Amino acid sequence: MSSEDVATARLPAWVVAVHAISRFFGVAAAGLILLSVLVVCQMVFVRAVLGQSSIWQTEFVTFSIIAATFLGAPYILLTRGHVAVDVVPMMLGASARRVLHILGSVVALVFCGFFLYAAIPWWREAWETGQTTSSIWRARVWIPYLALPVGLTLLCLQFLADIWLVLTRRELPFGLLPTEPS
Repeated sequence: MSSEDVATARLPAWVVAVHAISRFFGVAAAGLILLSVLVVCQMVFVRAVLGQSSIWQTEFVTFSIIAATFLGAPYILLTRGHVAVDVVPMMLGASARRVLHILGSVVALVFCGFFLYAAIPWWREAWETGQTTSSIWRARVWIPYLALPVGLTLLCLQFLADIWLVLTRRELPFGLLPTEPS
């Protein structure tokens, strides 16, 4: 068993599940970005070479990039892939660094919770009323809108998992080294 398998085996099932779902949606988000690039290339070909108009491509790419952003956010949080300014945390001691991480994560969780609270009725209205885009494509907007509540729900779960891991001292915040006192 590798060291990663041993570390994962010690985690509760809900944390392992949140991490697995975050990884899955990270791959899905990368796939949406790749698909968007291919659609843009197809759109350029159709417009420049064939001289035809594009009907669905712009909306598809816009919706795909937005979906990739929201669906990929939990993976970015999981892998610490976001841009972070960590000058203050690195100047603090281990205990203060832990408190700062938890407070920052709670603030971010509350923000994401409010955003989720606003996104669910927005998606639900689009679903119930059968809203479509105004273009000739007439895409049903509940489909791309669904990325917001799904991504935000998983982002909230990922924040909860991160907070729990730091609180239970199973993970170290802000690049804290295992040799430093906690």
